[in-house]
Amino acid sequence: MKLAFSTLGVPGLPLVDVVRLATDHGYHGVELRAHPEEPVHPGLGPDARAEAAEVFRSAGVEVVGIAGYAKVAAPGPDAPVVEEIRTLIDLAVDLGAGYVRVFPGGKDSPSAEEADATAARRLGTAAEYAAGAGVRILLETHDSHRTGAAAIRVLGPVGHRQVGALWDVMHTWLGGEQPSESYAALAPHLGYVQVKDIASASDTTPLPLGAGVLPLAECVEVLSRHGWDGWLCWEYEKRWYEDAAPLPELLGAGHDHLARLLNDSA
Repeated sequence: MKLAFSTLGVPGLPLVDVVRLATDHGYHGVELRAHPEEPVHPGLGPDARAEAAEVFRSAGVEVVGIAGYAKVAAPGPDAPVVEEIRTLIDLAVDLGAGYVRVFPGGKDSPSAEEADATAARRLGTAAEYAAGAGVRILLETHDSHRTGAAAIRVLGPVGHRQVGALWDVMHTWLGGEQPSESYAALAPHLGYVQVKDIASASDTTPLPLGAGVLPLAECVEVLSRHGWDGWLCWEYEKRWYEDAAPLPELLGAGHDHLARLLNDSA
């Protein structure tokens, strides 16, 4: 497995500094949060996109995915959501990323069945565009569909190879799933895995990897046991928790912790 981290942990940091952190601490990839307050977002022009891509290419650091905020199960018309996904796909192509992250966002839907159907319809519509671009759209286990069991209610009906799952280990745990259950549900669709750690179910303040309650060892073990060989991406949610320790000073120990888990599960 390959190790990456998300720029959610270093909000607003210039890309040259993001790349420096990755290379200094042994990470081979970065997940880019796509938001106007970040250096990379869908509003960037062609020249800025080319410059951003070159920063990563010249350093040998891979852009794993573009973490967007499209909510595929949210009530409302389909067209704006599908268009938002397409703009994220275009950004991924320009930066050389293989994945685009979307959220379910179906908490305000009249029913779970309607949320599932809406998400499947929109993802199915966007799938062909993704196929033409060579990018996979990943539905994150999050909010209204935080477990693997919930995610496959959407992914199963879509049934397209360009639409898959992003396993956020915190949300599946909060949803009551064991890692083996989450993996069994998501394995046919799995793009990559977001790892993190927190103090408790009631306190999701980000902690250094291994310092909290999330079953990271079990997650890595089940992935290794089944021969999965994708990205483990540390999503440290500093953007939402100002009092959390700065990520840069934790990256080295976080890399070493994941490396130990991988070695122990080999």
